[in-house]
Amino acid sequence: MALNLNPIALKYSHKYPSFALPPMPNLKSPKFLKASTLSSGSTPLPPPAAPPFPYNGLHPRPASPRPSFAGYVGQFPPQNVDYSFASPTVFTGYSDVESLKKPFSSPREVHVQVTHSMPPEKIEIFKNLEDWAEQNILVHLKPVEKCWQPQDFLPDPASDGFHDHVMELRERAKEIPDDYFVVLVGDMITEEALPTYQTMLNTLDGVRDETGASPTSWAVWTRAWTAEENRHGDLLNKYLYLCGRVDMRQIEKTIQYLIGSGMDPGFENSPYLCFIYTSFQERATFISHGNTARHAQEYGDSKLAQICGTIASDEKRHETAYTKIVEKLFEIDPDATMLALADMMKKKITMPAHLMYDGRDDNLFEHFSSVAQRLGVYTGKDYADILEFLVGRWRVEEITGLSSEGRKAQDYVCGLPQRIRRLAPGRAKEARYVPFSWIFDKEVKI
Repeated sequence: MALNLNPIALKYSHKYPSFALPPMPNLKSPKFLKASTLSSGSTPLPPPAAPPFPYNGLHPRPASPRPSFAGYVGQFPPQNVDYSFASPTVFTGYSDVESLKKPFSSPREVHVQVTHSMPPEKIEIFKNLEDWAEQNILVHLKPVEKCWQPQDFLPDPASDGFHDHVMELRERAKEIPDDYFVVLVGDMITEEALPTYQTMLNTLDGVRDETGASPTSWAVWTRAWTAEENRHGDLLNKYLYLCGRVDMRQIEKTIQYLIGSGMDPGFENSPYLCFIYTSFQERATFISHGNTARHAQEYGDSKLAQICGTIASDEKRHETAYTKIVEKLFEIDPDATMLALADMMKKKITMPAHLMYDGRDDNLFEHFSSVAQRLGVYTGKDYADILEFLVGRWRVEEITGLSSEGRKAQDYVCGLPQRIRRLAPGRAKEARYVPFSWIFDKEVKI
């Protein structure tokens, strides 16, 4: 099979300003970026030029840069940072397609995607790690009977004092500013898109759950991880429902749009790429939820602080598991893992909810990210700190026996944190106010 744009060739390339989204398709417009998989008998378009560090450790074919529609980095990336050191973003031309007007079309369409780039011998590595995963990864799960549940933190609807406890919760919530709720809602929506994340894990060659109830260690991890994560969205959703400060219908629409749109992290069905991404993201969410806990405490809501802090603790435990997987990959296949790390960082670690949409704001993710950046919930410094932490955790600088491309990738990754910090101050952007449907269209400074 050959991947190609249909029906037009790469038409032009744009250099967008830092963190600016290119025009995104929505239900109001028939335009969207289109890709198709052609049969081997079709005549494919010439591939783009290879990137500086082709992912040859995992690609059975010449690597090509993956077009990206977002210039974001991190979970809640800063809006005033120029990450021009990253590989150029390539966009396809637009074509008028009536199909976007169909009722079940996603408002966020993803263009060129690469699939199944990992050769069979790499798949065997993960098959051979089954026993290792059982002994070293499953230990980071908690038995259900020892896990906290959302009801542990919320008023008991079966108790006589339920109404009074809800009123107390609402009184505490009145002291919390609107911009905090924008970030908390964004966090909750991200957690609620869990079906997408389990779907992504089950696209990975060598580790997917082949039956839906497979007894393999990788499949057991995926299902149990999903079950633990499911409590996060449930808890935040119920809290927000009870607090009375947010428009639940708009939030629920956003969740439905997001799950329907999916996500495009650029894994290429490769667990090398995925587990690097999840290592980064779990640490990012640990930091984000930890900061929302700190803010809640400052606003005088110790119960909300406990909620966010408890979720952060889960994320930290999951981070430990994923970083341990990548550490093992560096041990047994250092060159391919190094190339994967450089590849993932060139693609940029984007938030899982980067296709967020509420039916109104075409730049909802950008605006939400700006608020989180301004409040210090997640910043460009955090992004650099996470990368530096992982480089140290995996001892990337000390790895030897690499190919020439592996050494180039190593140099790139090891120098990236300082480069990000050097560019982090960026260009100051004029403050403005944007309405958020999640808080009844109140305007918030970004």
